Amino acid sequence: MVKSTGQEALDSFESTVEFRLFSDRRQLTLSLPEQIAAQLGDQIISGAMANGAHIPEQELAERYEVSRGPVREALRILEREGLVIVNARRGASVSELNVTELAEIFEVRSALLSLAARKNATTRSPELLNLLEYGIEKLATYVDTPEDGSRYAETTYRLSLLSARYASNARLSQIVTSLSLQTLRYSKLQFRVKARRERSLEFWRQSLRACREGDVDAAVRICQERIQLSWDATLAVLQKGEPGTGKE
Repeated sequence: MVKSTGQEALDSFESTVEFRLFSDRRQLTLSLPEQIAAQLGDQIISGAMANGAHIPEQELAERYEVSRGPVREALRILEREGLVIVNARRGASVSELNVTELAEIFEVRSALLSLAARKNATTRSPELLNLLEYGIEKLATYVDTPEDGSRYAETTYRLSLLSARYASNARLSQIVTSLSLQTLRYSKLQFRVKARRERSLEFWRQSLRACREGDVDAAVRICQERIQLSWDATLAVLQKGEPGTGKE
């Protein structure tokens, strides 16, 4: 099967952070600071670097065999994405989002992705429909895996960003994208549970049907319900203080 541009974009970049930061770039060669930012960002997203943890510049410079300049530039990239906080006196640390901030971000994402769903169901781009069908097939392969749901979460994350890009509103896509990494490291925790992946998959299938049929109202409603359920599940994980939340 020859992949469409959208399908190729979904599969591009093994690294989640690389996909977020660089997937719209024609030249795929990353600078040294970008490579470091991608690796550090994925460690934060995966939970390998705890919330609030200090990030030692010198240790990273030695690990990557570079001066501290590229490390600092990498940290500035991650600071713009909300994953890192850089303090002039105390240095860099992994950012922490409280429940209120996360709720606000989910609320904004719900409004923006609902608008994208409305526009996509109106235009019914054949390439977007093929992308959604392809992406849903990939999601289905991750439902029964005994892993923690990371690949499932990252695939839904990529589908959401690409769906926003197809809405033909550059500012909408830009804002959706800018909020994405701040929530992914938290929301992916919910997909450790198989039942949660199954429910999410059904929502994506319903979204595809609504978009294919041009049912704008259904597309918006399903999008809102999917994001609300995602927030409810994420909140439940945070309140339980499960591993990866920083509240264990």
